Amino acid sequence: MTALEDAPVPLSAAGNPIGFGRMHRKEDVRFLRGEGNYVDDVQLPGMLYGAILRSPYAHARINGIDTSAAEALPGVKAVITGAVLETLGLAWMPTLSYDTQAVLATDKVRFQGQEVAFVVAESKYIARDALELIDVDYEPLPAVADAKKALDADAPVIRDDKEGKTDNHIYDWEAGNKEETDAAFANAEVVVTEDILYPRVHPAPMETCGSVAHMDPTTGKLKLWTTTQAPHAHRTVYALVAGLPEQNIQVISPDIGGGFGNKVPIYPGYVCSIVGSIVTGKPVKWMEDRAENLMSTGFARDYHMKVSIASTREGKIQAVKVDVLADHGAFNGVAQPTKYPAGFFHIFTGSYDYPAAYCNVTAVYTNKAPGGVAYACSFRITEAVYAIERIVDCLAAELKMDSAELRLKNLLRPEQFPYTTPTGWEYDSGDYEKTMRVAMDMAGYDQLRAEQAEKRARGEYMGIGISFFTEGVGAGPRKHMDILGLGMADGCDLRVHPTGKAQVRLSVQSQGQGHETTFAQIVAHELGIPPEDIEVIHGDTDNTPFGLGTYGSRSTPVSGAAAALVARKVRDKARLIAAAALECAPDDLEWELGRWYVKGDPERGRTIQEIAMDAHGALELPEGVEGHLDAQVVYNPPNLTYPYGCYICVVDVDPGTGQVKVRRFIAVDDCGPRINPMIVEGQVHGGLADGIGMALMELIAFDDDGNNLGGSFMDYLLPTAMECPDWELGETVTPSPHHPIGAKGVGESATVGSPAAVVNAVIDAISPFGVRHADMPLTPANVWRAIQGSPVRTDMAVD
Repeated sequence: MTALEDAPVPLSAAGNPIGFGRMHRKEDVRFLRGEGNYVDDVQLPGMLYGAILRSPYAHARINGIDTSAAEALPGVKAVITGAVLETLGLAWMPTLSYDTQAVLATDKVRFQGQEVAFVVAESKYIARDALELIDVDYEPLPAVADAKKALDADAPVIRDDKEGKTDNHIYDWEAGNKEETDAAFANAEVVVTEDILYPRVHPAPMETCGSVAHMDPTTGKLKLWTTTQAPHAHRTVYALVAGLPEQNIQVISPDIGGGFGNKVPIYPGYVCSIVGSIVTGKPVKWMEDRAENLMSTGFARDYHMKVSIASTREGKIQAVKVDVLADHGAFNGVAQPTKYPAGFFHIFTGSYDYPAAYCNVTAVYTNKAPGGVAYACSFRITEAVYAIERIVDCLAAELKMDSAELRLKNLLRPEQFPYTTPTGWEYDSGDYEKTMRVAMDMAGYDQLRAEQAEKRARGEYMGIGISFFTEGVGAGPRKHMDILGLGMADGCDLRVHPTGKAQVRLSVQSQGQGHETTFAQIVAHELGIPPEDIEVIHGDTDNTPFGLGTYGSRSTPVSGAAAALVARKVRDKARLIAAAALECAPDDLEWELGRWYVKGDPERGRTIQEIAMDAHGALELPEGVEGHLDAQVVYNPPNLTYPYGCYICVVDVDPGTGQVKVRRFIAVDDCGPRINPMIVEGQVHGGLADGIGMALMELIAFDDDGNNLGGSFMDYLLPTAMECPDWELGETVTPSPHHPIGAKGVGESATVGSPAAVVNAVIDAISPFGVRHADMPLTPANVWRAIQGSPVRTDMAVD
């Protein structure tokens, strides 16, 4: 534990910690009262409603579109097609990966559910009815939904809109040292190789995507309420695409019902609502339904990985290599830093100490919706962790060594930090063995293994799975990371009013993480202002500083640092003002939480509230101090932060049916100091449930014609409380040395680490049947197939 956490936490008059500690979320009051304000709650005078006509085909040429019957329907105000957008120069838009994506299809459709036409009407019901009246002349074309087949010479070319494009290849990218890795494998005593699929899954947030656009014809200002995790980045992209002055665009992201990366991209529906408002002169609302969300918005994973690991017979890992085939769908819409087209996948070396590593990633187009969103992971680290944690378990099986023993033998040691990985990333701090020992002690690991042996003797199949992961979060510094040329640095403004109340303005956007509480606590910890007296403002580009938004666990590692630093700037300014009020030199003052006082005379001091009034009053201020008590910063992180953890999952498997019951789940996370442990635990709970879902049931599947088989919650299964055990949470605390408060971030850790723990547990349970690996999702049918020695099916949503 750190001294920060050992110190007693002072409480405000409301009983809340003035600083770090458990505190009920400030924002929950309005949510519990049903007073949240979401995009679909926005109602404007004269507002119209939009609906999108989507392609029933995965691949088809468009020979013509007849909109006359739809336009004649009473209540329809406009029908917009790709041809209309071409006249405005808006038929295609840039993606976050320097690709282009059709807003509305013009030449052909490239995935089932692609946007073809947009209807604007007086009600959403009329708009939906009008879709049925649009006649599109489709010429079906061969489709390819298999990433491996997409590279075949005779595969249909999906992106023939690109000049000279004759195949479906997007890029090849590599990291590490191939020669050193090959040499390590050539000299290894033991080599294990496995083909591992991380199938396509969907974030499936409670709230679907939508927007309300109002282009005011009088002022020329565009006001857009939208479900985005990155309001400022969206505003800049709209300005670049539409040619509108950026100061004339206001993007408002109100309360968001979950994002998980799904609400990072700009979707065609957002652009269509803007065009609809321009065409009609009225505000236009577009909200997708659940089927549209599952069919057409950003997916994740879809990585085919061939993973090899080399070791000695005693289990010392010497090298790892991975060949990846990444399915990016019909448009490369991956939200990645520009220098890293495969994201941070090359942190695939994980938490282990070995000298050589190499990965190669090949990305391809397929007739699927654009994939690759940073779904509750920092740019492909979830796939990387899954690959390494599965292959380590395969190695343990090959060596007939306990999987915990193998990991302990290879984990990085505290004295190795800061540690540079074989692929060039610098981990900031860690005590990995301590964290794993805590998890094993909580689980009663030795007793679990004894129980497992007893059950196997009785013909019962219990499995114990371990996952140890290292995440890389924060998305910075800007010299290394940008998206579309926008550097990943975040602004933060702080203003203390004359009465001592405060406002902190953020560039990150909450989707349920508790920002209004967490950031108030950070400022409270630095200034001593009670958190209930601090208003946190976010989600409005007219009222917040520029930043790249929330994804990749950026909030605390980047904007949390900015909030701490801006509060310290205010505290330093307050010192100068207090010195003037107390008629002493600034160096004669000492700080205690909430006040500056004279050294040796603690009774002579000024509270931060008194200083705020002085700053706005008649006090003669020192030279160079202009008055008011405020500050602003732009935080450019020097490095990522690297949270980590050890998860242990215990399952029971019925070999007759393949049914898996998750009996216990122990999660020990190290995210540095915890600002609000209650919020951390809540995020871990959600991520663990997410991991169980991906491991056991979630799958967006496609048939050979590219038809989406996971377009509803009848087909795309999500975990409920029935599938989740009572989580057993633990912690260790290793602060990040370069972060102002040592915090590392935790929002995505549980989703990163949990799928491997669940799969490892299931494979451990059925290993007596000779099973070493089976791909997710491990549905009962797939577990049964693996036991029977039959291929696991990953082309069926539910079976």
